[in-house]
Amino acid sequence: MDMPSKEPAPDTAAGAADPASGNRFTRKVTAMTAHLPSNTIGALWILLAAFLFSIMVTLIKFIGEDLSVFQILVIRQMVMLVIVAPKILSSLPTSLATKRPSLQLTRILFATAAMLCGFTAFIELPLAEATAISFSKTFFLTIFAIWLLGETVGVHRWGATIIGFLGVLLMLRPDGDSLVDPYALLAITGAACAGMVMIVVRILTRTDPPVTILTYQAFGVGLLMLIPAIMTWKAPTLEQWGLLVLVGIVSWAGQMSNIRAFRAGEATAIASLDYTRLLYATIFGALIFSQWPRIETLLGAAVVIAASMYTVHREAKRGRELARAADGRGYSN
Repeated sequence: MDMPSKEPAPDTAAGAADPASGNRFTRKVTAMTAHLPSNTIGALWILLAAFLFSIMVTLIKFIGEDLSVFQILVIRQMVMLVIVAPKILSSLPTSLATKRPSLQLTRILFATAAMLCGFTAFIELPLAEATAISFSKTFFLTIFAIWLLGETVGVHRWGATIIGFLGVLLMLRPDGDSLVDPYALLAITGAACAGMVMIVVRILTRTDPPVTILTYQAFGVGLLMLIPAIMTWKAPTLEQWGLLVLVGIVSWAGQMSNIRAFRAGEATAIASLDYTRLLYATIFGALIFSQWPRIETLLGAAVVIAASMYTVHREAKRGRELARAADGRGYSN
């Protein structure tokens, strides 16, 4: 669950790439690609991230046919916690020292809601539809940045945001007699919560080190899901255990790839490649679940992606104009 931004994925603490800094695989990849332009390196990483995230949601959808989303979330968090445990333990007591405990709790709550709503939507909706709706977090991020961070947004970004939400409304057109598909509303709620998580992380990184944000998120989400997971627990088969562990590993690998992508390349140069997730979701949905996206989904997704890319473009232009502000040039966003 991730957007074209230098922010981490919604369920990843800022700087979560730290645990991967000494990873043998990533060191080898870094050495092999050192001669490539930075944007090319970023593009390769984000293509890998898009593929891994698509594998992750496909696995979740497949496992979710038999196991509860609470159970999937708890085991996913446990696997990811095991992977990053060396970094957390080596950083004690720093990894537990926070200057903003209330914000840490806020992040945990919104991250839990984002994953719970988002994963449920992926289980119940066609993969392509749930993926397309998840891209709307770009627009929620814009709105929350205005509301909570006091950012100034001009007519161009407001226009892109409004058009983007119109694309989302197009995708909400239900197949049956109901006004709106409730699972589509869950997907939008998950996207909104993901946008809020990214805003909270922006604020937290001003006072707390990355490992602290990572530690609280890793423990917090798992703890919140533990009781409902126990209440809905169904003993997984050996095959399901393997798939659950794989979900955790792929989730971690996707998040690391996504963070490394935006560390290496410019957002405007590589952000559009993140939308290959929609292509993967369409292919996996058709081949594995025999689900093809509706024409409304494809049209709405095209509108959302275009508006998202324009928002990223305006953000980059705004940054360049701010950098030239000393020369007396104005800007609009």
